[in-house]
Amino acid sequence: MVWDVRAQVLRHRVASASAVCALALFAAGCGEKNEYVAPPPPKVTYALPKKQEVTRYLQFTGNTDAINQVDLVARVEGFLTSIDYKDGAVVKKGTRLFLIQQDTYQANLDGAKAAQASAEAQYTNAETEYNRQATLGKQDFSSQAVVDKARTNMQQAAASVDSAKANVELAQINLGYTVVTAPFDGVVTRHLADVGQLVGHGDPTKLATIVQINPIYVYFNVSENQVLRIKEALAKRGKTLRDIGEIELDIGLQNEDGFPHKGKIDYISPEIDPSTGTLQVRGVLDNQNLALLPGLFVRVRVPTQRVPDALLVDDTAIGSGQQGSYVLVVGKDNVVEQKIITTGQLDGRFRVVEAGLGPDDKVIVGGIQRTAPGAKVDPEAQPPAPPQPATPAQPATSPQP
Repeated sequence: MVWDVRAQVLRHRVASASAVCALALFAAGCGEKNEYVAPPPPKVTYALPKKQEVTRYLQFTGNTDAINQVDLVARVEGFLTSIDYKDGAVVKKGTRLFLIQQDTYQANLDGAKAAQASAEAQYTNAETEYNRQATLGKQDFSSQAVVDKARTNMQQAAASVDSAKANVELAQINLGYTVVTAPFDGVVTRHLADVGQLVGHGDPTKLATIVQINPIYVYFNVSENQVLRIKEALAKRGKTLRDIGEIELDIGLQNEDGFPHKGKIDYISPEIDPSTGTLQVRGVLDNQNLALLPGLFVRVRVPTQRVPDALLVDDTAIGSGQQGSYVLVVGKDNVVEQKIITTGQLDGRFRVVEAGLGPDDKVIVGGIQRTAPGAKVDPEAQPPAPPQPATPAQPATSPQP
């Protein structure tokens, strides 16, 4: 019994000591301070402005138009005998397209030739008679009146021959009108008259239309200020508007990227339209694959100046605010700064910067959403882009009208 009491007392003392130690440790822990540790600066990627030669352009909108367009009509009356092309076909100059009944016009030609032969025979006889009477007159065996009459008959016969020749030519022309051919290389529209139909009765009958679209025109209007800029650019090259054949232009369709079609200006209106203050300009482009059709809405650009050391930045790095376009750059002590810039034209995925940026500015191109002006960042240079593989040469295509 005594030992049990002693054991209980010992256990109580040990428990009390443990509780005291725990309280001491807890008190010591509560006495420490919890200090805030700032997160590391966000990582961003930067790139120096790209320096290269660029060409400045003026851009316009315009419309394409056929270089030649002619209605094919029946110029003589007759029944349509044949249609010798497929609707929408590309044809060469001189290709027969329609044939009109020829028998009547062939008969007229044969009759005209026979009349010519008769007139020529009469002229031969009249000429012989005149020569005979002229000889007799010299020998005083024929009077002057008879000689004069023989001369008159010969001259009338000669006039009849000329008239007969003209009738033959007219008959040949009318016979030629029975064959309707292509006046130039082009595309022929659907036929508007059917075989067996009477055409050319009264007014000329329209049979179809032929359109030449290789090359093809593009028309656009240039403002007075833009005309002056073009003249200034030409003057720097020692040229004037008279050298329009050397002014290049690029064309792009609505569904195309960039300006893949190349051409040259071949006409500038000699005067500005006072009602619109614009000048009409026309360009001409090769169109061998017939990719351009008349009446299309197109984008046009005309080069005005070459800048040898232009600065370009990735277009995705440019933001827009109340003060205009801007970029974020890594400044002193890796603090982000905002620079207001003046932007120019787009060249691929890069945008030309006209002003506001230096060649040594570290433009932030990655992680822009994680930072702001005045914030500190952990910058890292953007790795250089891998070289682009060479584009294989495209096989040549056979030329088409």
